Amino acid sequence: MKVHEYQAKEILRRYGVPTPRGIVAETPDAAREAAKELGGRVVVKAQIHAGGRGKGGGVKLAKDAEEAAALTKAMIGMTLVTHQTGPEGREVRKVLIEEALNIDKELYVGITLDRRLGMPVIMASKQGGMEIEEVAGRDPKAIHREPVDAILGIQPFQARSIAYALGLEGTAYKKAIDFLQKLMTAYVEMDAALLEINPLLVTKEGDVLALDCKMNFDDNALFRHKDVEAMRDVNEEDPLEVEASRFGLNYIKLDGNVGCMVNGAGLAMGTMDIIKLAGGEPANFLDVGGGASAQQVTNAFKIILSDKNVKAILINIFGGIMRCDRIAEGVVEAVKQVGLPVPVVVRLEGTNVELGKEILAKSGLALITADGMTDAAAKVVAAAGSATP
Repeated sequence: MKVHEYQAKEILRRYGVPTPRGIVAETPDAAREAAKELGGRVVVKAQIHAGGRGKGGGVKLAKDAEEAAALTKAMIGMTLVTHQTGPEGREVRKVLIEEALNIDKELYVGITLDRRLGMPVIMASKQGGMEIEEVAGRDPKAIHREPVDAILGIQPFQARSIAYALGLEGTAYKKAIDFLQKLMTAYVEMDAALLEINPLLVTKEGDVLALDCKMNFDDNALFRHKDVEAMRDVNEEDPLEVEASRFGLNYIKLDGNVGCMVNGAGLAMGTMDIIKLAGGEPANFLDVGGGASAQQVTNAFKIILSDKNVKAILINIFGGIMRCDRIAEGVVEAVKQVGLPVPVVVRLEGTNVELGKEILAKSGLALITADGMTDAAAKVVAAAGSATP
């Protein structure tokens, strides 16, 4: 789950991580009052779940409260397009009015999970304000990596090593050490999946602050953080993904035209790969889980068909915990409710597979059966290609 910048900074402040003073505004009048409270000269920052806002016109400096109000009026309601939003962009519904500071250096610090090491790793770079992927691609040595034991926490020598790698000295060096220790504590205790400070600001006075902050959370740990769960902004999410989450389905919308319904994340990834290998493009990732009910299968079918780009559907099920007959019942029920507007290819294997095939055969529905994943992929790609636009 993602949160807005202003929400991430609220969380960081709980742990004593310094951030600029800021006030959220949803109207020009509110922005004007916020700017006056913060001293007049402020930065107006559009709040959307995407990076690259500055390049898209979503971050502006205002010299006084009236300019802050004018900039807010222009931003609220605009569709902000960045390299992370895609061409469709995101509508701006609120802005963060933040005090303008005397910038000396802009650096980068991020924390994420290194799955190879099985532990969090802190990444730091002197090249703040840029996408870390760009920095890594151009000059991998420009990124300092520091693995941290999540139980022991960041050790003082590790914080000193990172601050040194960032080229800091004197007061800023000392403050960065404290900043990094508190940042790591926030990452671990909040069950974050990503905590990115870009840029990490060093002021001319030697202060170290999180000028911008991106924070993503492990969905599986949200039951421990009801306050974070309440920060969810469904306006920033794809409507189909929001609908799928209501039914406990793992769904991610993609750009292709072949809908996928699969049980198990690994099989779902393999299904998308084999569709690509057969010359098609998957329209979604959808894992119905190991113990889905017939009703969940029905809901999954409806969600896939809600995507107007879908021209054919591949149902690929390996019956382990999820029995093939249950999937077959769900498919039949779904088709009875929503019809069969596009070709549907079904590949079943595993527990109760013969019973599942029997249910489909007796349904009288115009379903395309397949033997094996290669056969299924070839048939669904052909069906999608021959479907009426």
